[in-house]
Amino acid sequence: MTEEATNQSSPPDPDPIQTPNPLIHPRRAPFEHGLLPIQNLVFTDPIQTLTPIKQKLNASATNNRVGSSAIAETLVISSDHARLVLETLACVLHSETDPLVRAKTEEEVDSVGADVRDLVLFLYVQSYKKLMPRTHKDSAAVADVWPSASAFDGYLSLSPIQLVRSNSRRFMPSPADEEAHQLSYLQKHLANMISLLADPVEGEKDESSVLSLESFEHIGFLLHFGDTSLSQATPFFNNSNPDIPAVPVPASLVHDWLLKNIASALENISDRMSGKENGPSNASGQDAANADACDKVSTDDRGRCIIEGVSKTSLFKQASDLKGRSVKVANCHDSVIYLLAPLRYATVYGCSDSTIVLGAAGKAVRVEHCERVHVIAATKRICIANCRECVFYLGVNQRPIIVGDNHKLQVAPYNTFYSHLEEHMTEVGIAPTINRWNESLALGAVDPHDSLSHPTGASDKQTESVSCVDPNQFTNFLIPNWFAGEVLGSTKENPFPLPAAYLAVQQTGLKKLEETRQSLRETPLEANRKRELTTAFHMQFKDWLYASGNIRQLYCLQGD
Repeated sequence: MTEEATNQSSPPDPDPIQTPNPLIHPRRAPFEHGLLPIQNLVFTDPIQTLTPIKQKLNASATNNRVGSSAIAETLVISSDHARLVLETLACVLHSETDPLVRAKTEEEVDSVGADVRDLVLFLYVQSYKKLMPRTHKDSAAVADVWPSASAFDGYLSLSPIQLVRSNSRRFMPSPADEEAHQLSYLQKHLANMISLLADPVEGEKDESSVLSLESFEHIGFLLHFGDTSLSQATPFFNNSNPDIPAVPVPASLVHDWLLKNIASALENISDRMSGKENGPSNASGQDAANADACDKVSTDDRGRCIIEGVSKTSLFKQASDLKGRSVKVANCHDSVIYLLAPLRYATVYGCSDSTIVLGAAGKAVRVEHCERVHVIAATKRICIANCRECVFYLGVNQRPIIVGDNHKLQVAPYNTFYSHLEEHMTEVGIAPTINRWNESLALGAVDPHDSLSHPTGASDKQTESVSCVDPNQFTNFLIPNWFAGEVLGSTKENPFPLPAAYLAVQQTGLKKLEETRQSLRETPLEANRKRELTTAFHMQFKDWLYASGNIRQLYCLQGD
């Protein structure tokens, strides 16, 4: 075949501005789990500030990577905060093969450091502010669910729940709202972000710059096409020969192509939302139609499970129910929610008077605007923001982060297990030998990323520190055998070793229980006296079930 014939049969060059399918999406992780309320990281003019910062970081970099000492010196922050920057970046990075993601210990995290390009994008999005919750279409119904005013109201600030409900009864934005808000932010700042990744063209005027394939892939920290990487979706870097490096392309071309895709995605969201104006405001129409009427469970367009509005019931979900490996529990009241699955990210928002058991969250957990909630979580990382009278039973590999206006928070060691727990922890990379439950790090009383109003004077104080649950008040939490009829896992006990004080109390309690049992066995009683004693025990237990509210869980178990 002649060269002319070959050229004639080849497909035409792709249009560099052609919109691909599927649609582009923002990555949730940097916006939901990657924001740190550290003053020196939140820039009013990111591009003006980050350009010289990037130059300083590059000067300190080895193989384009920097550790905590260079970060601390360049950003003028403490070594603790610099390490926190690295740990936070690691939990929201888009590449699972990055050495920072694979680092297991603090020393290894500091040794491998962060890629400067990922770091500057991470620092840029610290200027992002969350979307303001909007008015709920049925505010009266919401008011009926929420509990009464907090005991703190009257001499402290509004409670977290009241903050969500105050004024016009602002309500949690829908997943579509959040995605549109993040896309709009990226649309506005995209040119600046690309300029931080681009390289100048030698011999050309200053505004001429190009983007290499390697630098372009770092935009994947912010945007993605479903399961397809940016470099696979783009028409620029389609060199099929891996031995020939891809030719850098003009940064302006990349900018135009991404802008067009973002515009198409925003238009798609707008069309979906306008077509569902008469449907539920907290989920897409299709999601709502498929949601269980009792459980109020739905899945958003990107596979995240959303559990919202559960009230006065028990809810159980296992690995087969949570395929997306990411979950959000929102606005649930007076319930017990079991999510016994290997997860990547979990968010608990606006809940009250509930117990939430998270299986194993390998990336991060965030608990925000909650009251009187017990959270039991095995996770690599947890952030607690604007909560009151909550107790956290933690198996956590990194220091818990405390942010915002918190009151009367307590932490305790992890206190439960289920048969597949260790299997799930291994799958997502949580080490049972490391538990930093009592090493919390408080970052301040005001979160500049939070759209909710802040109490007067809160900016003048530090966030309230947490206290440890008294070992004498520590109890194990028993998870029902939800896996009946299925192959059980190998976990037979709590995989996180208890601290000595808690273990001693637990052993003392078990010893007293056994002594009581032995005493009852050895006490000679007539048959009618034994029946009276058994009846008394049953009545006491029944009274406790009703007084504690646990009778509802018993009914739920019977229903299942």
